[in-house]
Amino acid sequence: MAPFHSKSEALHPVLAATGARVLLSGNDAIARGAWEAGVRLAAAYPGTPSTEILETLSLLPDVYAEWSVNEKVAMEVAIGASLAGARALCSMKHVGMNVASDALMTITVAGVAGGLVIAIADDVGVSSSQNEQDSRFWGRFAHVPVLEPADPQEAMEMAKFAFELSETHATPVILRVTTRVCHVKAPVTVGARIERETAGFQRDPGRWILSPINARRQLPLQAGREQRLAAVAEASPLNFATAGSDRRLGIVTSGAAYLHVRECFPDLPVLKLGLSHPVPLGLVSRFAAGVDELLVVEETEPFVEQAIRAAGIAARGKDVLPRTGELTPDVLRPLVAPLLGESAPPLPPYPAGETFPRPPTLCAACPHSGIYYVLARLRKKVLISGDIGCYALGAGPPWYALDTVVAMGSSMGIALGLDKARGDADRSKAIIAVIGDSTFLHMGMQGLLNIVYQRGNITVIILDNRTTAMTGGQDHAGSGRGMHGEEAPRIDFPRLVAALGVRPERIRVVDPYQLPVLAKTVREETEFAEPSVVIAQRPCVLSDFYQATPPFRVVDEDCTGCSNCFNVGCPAIHLARSAQKTLATGTITELQFAVIDSIACTGCGLCARACGPKAIVATAPADGAAAGMAAAGRC
Repeated sequence: MAPFHSKSEALHPVLAATGARVLLSGNDAIARGAWEAGVRLAAAYPGTPSTEILETLSLLPDVYAEWSVNEKVAMEVAIGASLAGARALCSMKHVGMNVASDALMTITVAGVAGGLVIAIADDVGVSSSQNEQDSRFWGRFAHVPVLEPADPQEAMEMAKFAFELSETHATPVILRVTTRVCHVKAPVTVGARIERETAGFQRDPGRWILSPINARRQLPLQAGREQRLAAVAEASPLNFATAGSDRRLGIVTSGAAYLHVRECFPDLPVLKLGLSHPVPLGLVSRFAAGVDELLVVEETEPFVEQAIRAAGIAARGKDVLPRTGELTPDVLRPLVAPLLGESAPPLPPYPAGETFPRPPTLCAACPHSGIYYVLARLRKKVLISGDIGCYALGAGPPWYALDTVVAMGSSMGIALGLDKARGDADRSKAIIAVIGDSTFLHMGMQGLLNIVYQRGNITVIILDNRTTAMTGGQDHAGSGRGMHGEEAPRIDFPRLVAALGVRPERIRVVDPYQLPVLAKTVREETEFAEPSVVIAQRPCVLSDFYQATPPFRVVDEDCTGCSNCFNVGCPAIHLARSAQKTLATGTITELQFAVIDSIACTGCGLCARACGPKAIVATAPADGAAAGMAAAGRC
């Protein structure tokens, strides 16, 4: 069994004995279900809301688990395990499936050997993503079945069933979950693991070598699999109807929306689709015959609705319900009520009082703050292409230091496009691409290679904080640690960048806490009309690589209210008071005087380096409990 990261993980409820009833999240339940099904390998790239699937599965014995460098690689590793006859799980968030789709679309032609399950977590409501996608369409596109659990118990059971379905029909199976299912916790009764021997790779060139001639030969077999799966969907116990006393409206639904429907309309007949692709049209037709009108309630796209209407079955759906966001009770009740000839019920009153505004921001002492403090002062002279990670917060206050954030790893490709197509208005501006270390290894290397090959005039800033920070601090190929915290080879970013073709003279390594050096380095590199790379190296403040020092404080009598410390963007710095001052020119200016929260401050010194009058100083280590907490790494 793999070693535990900590005592808390040793007590994780996913490790409960057979028959126990424990509190699990949907992600935990998927991990337990896969383990009980005898999974041998699991591969993923972290991404909210899917991250905990692999993290939890890595705690269980007899499973090889890895954080792959990206989702495509994770998919390929899982496919390789399947070809070896082992059961394999690949997990990712919805946008990760875009990266992995090339491998998926091809292996579905050949099918699989060992069971292959792909858990895709859709971020319905866009709580932590750049878009909202409905991953059920991958089932239709790739001709593979899609399962949709509504709660953690179903998530565990469907994960187990998915492996059986995969091996019975030699097909990958998609387990589609949403943010609510991933993160909700509920009691789950766990079972025993089924030990399965790995059959080993069976050579079959006509099947596994997907040349055009072999692929053409297997396309009819793929179509035949889909027809058999349609029959499975019609008879599957995962698709079931619940009777209702009010036959005016019948509802077809799936996933978490099923629970919302049952809560809102307990008297209406409901057809729940746990196996939502292929859509069991015969079952839907029989259900529709027993109600006056049919309504499809699904998150987010009209996936089932379109299939039902295409079969000639009358149904309402997205003409009534929104196409984006969760279909929670407060959304469903007022929109469905008119279909029943009723007025919309009033919403429950919210407690009086205003919610305290808490915009997202970087952590106290985050090394990215120094980068954005510098970039914010170059805004008039540069165009800055950002990327996906917690450093995307640099687009907001107080820095406003990013011009674009599109997709993971896209900052350098977009920067090259800005460079090659720039007009006279942007001719004098330098172009900077900002990307995190994990993101650079995920999809960014090709972008830099292309910049070098195309002779782009771009400065790339790699934010190397030795972790995948946005999703909870997972290790990667640049952290020097493996999945279980063991020592692992660590990528040397300067050597890697040089290998991609950047001239050694144009590769600079800096400490983002050293603001004067950082500012000078970035300005210098933007003046060269060739690819250059600035690597900002400082561990994430939430990682155990980070070494905190005693906190800083403001000397009140020396503070001039210049506000430079606020521009660092550290949440440990607060407004103590403000005052107006009349300048010699007669202009009245507002001065902002600061105070530093000694509990939150970890002693990075960014604010002190930004302070013109040197009114911010370090406290002595003996200055009380706050300094002790900072020294212990609390933030």
